[in-house]
Amino acid sequence: MDAKNVVQVQIFGHSYTIRGEADQDYILGVASYVDRKMREITEKVPVASLSKVAILASLNIADELFKERRKHERNQDQLDRQAAHLNAVLDDLLQDSPSR
Repeated sequence: MDAKNVVQVQIFGHSYTIRGEADQDYILGVASYVDRKMREITEKVPVASLSKVAILASLNIADELFKERRKHERNQDQLDRQAAHLNAVLDDLLQDSPSR
């Protein structure tokens, strides 16, 4: 059976009990991030509905995630090209070197 941590968090003035496999500090950090994003929304746009604030914060967080994924994919593509180039250079050098 997987060990589950139970952590009390505060998000946007509400208390939630979170159960998860991650350690307490990680869960608290994630909850703090969500709380901060929700507060940023209400500073920019006065929204009375908690669900609307949560949806807007979720969209902002999802946008950040998608941008990071796209950046990661571009970096991975660049690393793959560089590795292929280095492999080709090594192959050329090994083919050109005299046999022992």
